[in-house]
Amino acid sequence: MAERLEDVKPTRMELLRIRKRKVLAENGHDLLSEKKDALINEFFKIVDKRRELREKLEDILEKSFDSLIEAQMVMGSAEIESIAHGAKKMDGLEIDSDNIMGVKVPKLQPDISEEKFYGYTETSVRLDEAVENFREALQISLELAEVEGKLNRLSEEIEKAKRRVNALEYIYIPKLEATIKYIERQLEEREREDFFRRKKIKSMMDEES
Repeated sequence: MAERLEDVKPTRMELLRIRKRKVLAENGHDLLSEKKDALINEFFKIVDKRRELREKLEDILEKSFDSLIEAQMVMGSAEIESIAHGAKKMDGLEIDSDNIMGVKVPKLQPDISEEKFYGYTETSVRLDEAVENFREALQISLELAEVEGKLNRLSEEIEKAKRRVNALEYIYIPKLEATIKYIERQLEEREREDFFRRKKIKSMMDEES
């Protein structure tokens, strides 16, 4: 943080040091601002993707339930429930990480089985459609969860960057500027005092001669 004015030594060396700190702070402010803006752009791109995935999920779920209802009408609810009990559960869900502009975001790697868990005899084509559609819905749901995780992490990073930019812009840099002005005023006042002192000494010497 910038020093309190009463603790500052009003010397030329100190003035140079504070000016360098101000340049570094301004460069840091510019870099953080650029990063913040880039993160915001990326955030809204992912927001668009989330909207697309949600619309896609609603559409595939509607198709899935329509096919399932038609399969129930042909095969009966009891048969559908019996087949459903044989469905293979998802083996696991690996959570890895991806990198977006230096920000670690979650990356899901699901293991969704594509194997048939029921026989083809005495089953409806609508059941096959329902199974495939629900598998696709599961895949989209996981993609949506991954996108939500990315948005949460980016949102946190954007807020952090905003706080840092604001701290530099409204607190740290203004304090450095105030310190620079203080040192400059002190040096100017000292130079004026030296000038009048030299002038007085010269005047006294002239009177003696």
